[in-house]
Amino acid sequence: MTKNAALSEFFRYNRWANLRLIEDCSRLSEAQLDLRANTASRSVRELFAHLVGSQLTFILRTKGRQHEGEGRVVDPWPGLPTIRELAAASSDELIAIAASLTDEESVDLPYEGKTYRYPRSFFLLHAFEHGMEHRTEIKVTLAQAGVETPDLDGWFYSEAAGFGREVG
Repeated sequence: MTKNAALSEFFRYNRWANLRLIEDCSRLSEAQLDLRANTASRSVRELFAHLVGSQLTFILRTKGRQHEGEGRVVDPWPGLPTIRELAAASSDELIAIAASLTDEESVDLPYEGKTYRYPRSFFLLHAFEHGMEHRTEIKVTLAQAGVETPDLDGWFYSEAAGFGREVG
């Protein structure tokens, strides 16, 4: 097992959960993609665009960069097939970043004329939490409308990943 195998596994889960939810939502109508949990929240389609656009931003931030137009790939809405492609590619890149991470790495991130130093791992933490938060928001929004969504629990991931084989 490599040093970052466990961290990489978190991002393999992230990839699986993103793609599982996108796949399940591919059957939604346009009206269902426009559902909102409340008037202050984003629609399901806006949440998917935000989730994927943010993964692209987190990747840039691990390299000390940000706001390079990555959000334009999801605005205007490109459709779920494109969202799926972007989610897969950006998830794969997050897995690769996690696998190559060293303990001492830091990133200098420019923001509004100043530069701030962060541990590179922070942006992975943020990406992981952010994905869980918005996948949950999508699931809650759809559940409020009576739409069944996939169970993204770790047990279902373990089955998809081939874990938990009977040994005796």
